[in-house]
Amino acid sequence: MNLQRYLEERSQLVDRALIRYLPEQEESPSTLNQAMRYGLFSGGKRIRPILALASGEAVGAPIARVMPFACALEMIHSYSLIHDDLPAMDNDDLRRGKPTNHIVFGEGMAILAGDGLLTEAFRVMADAALRRGQDQSAALRALREITIGAGAIGMVGGQVADLEAENKKPTRALVEYIHVRKTAALIRAAVRAGALVGGAQPKQFTRLNRYGGSIGLAFQIADDILDVEGSTDRTGKREGRDAELRKVTYPTAVGMAKAKARAQELLDEALHAIKPFGSSAEPLRQIALFIVSRVVRSAA
Repeated sequence: MNLQRYLEERSQLVDRALIRYLPEQEESPSTLNQAMRYGLFSGGKRIRPILALASGEAVGAPIARVMPFACALEMIHSYSLIHDDLPAMDNDDLRRGKPTNHIVFGEGMAILAGDGLLTEAFRVMADAALRRGQDQSAALRALREITIGAGAIGMVGGQVADLEAENKKPTRALVEYIHVRKTAALIRAAVRAGALVGGAQPKQFTRLNRYGGSIGLAFQIADDILDVEGSTDRTGKREGRDAELRKVTYPTAVGMAKAKARAQELLDEALHAIKPFGSSAEPLRQIALFIVSRVVRSAA
């Protein structure tokens, strides 16, 4: 398959759905709506919603059934980036090559834009669960998975651990603890939610869960590596930002060679997990290869 074409097509579908779910910029409060849209439409790859859609596809689900949950995932991810960039957190002024939300709209409005996106995400999922013809049990389970992935034992908890680990001696155990929660939890939730709404059988769900966990951790390890080896043009962020903030990262904990080897190992685990799905999981397979091949040549 042509992965680039697939990603572009799915990204466009997600963007069109997100536009429908958000209030118009001109509606009151217009500044809030503008800030929310700025955070949501700032050039992201839509990896999380696309993973949810691809997971649903792997078990034969129509895109429309998974789309509300895919959009909710992107809203949650975008809110987390807005808050992550704030002066009280990482104090970043550049995100995806553009000024961060608080630089454009001010700190207070950026906080509220993040709050708005997070809350709208749950409205979108609740509306989908209440829709006629929807399997409400599956929809509620998917909503629960996303809540867990985004909350205190997932992404938010990982962000806490990340803040508290600054200036500490990096170890593999510490960095995996942070990465599994801060990044991998929501990625795994995306895959799990798509599988649940898509009607996955128990064995299918178990395999997709393994895929999501492996590729979620690989994604953050790849980002750690790119922060060292990538340029601002490539990453959209200032070079060496993790080192500047004294973040605990995989390369600082185990070295660059072992970090790349771990990313390759996780890729192999992810591909093995979805092998029984055959061609229906080809998008998931290609996305996993893409994530790791950014930093490990042998994966390309």
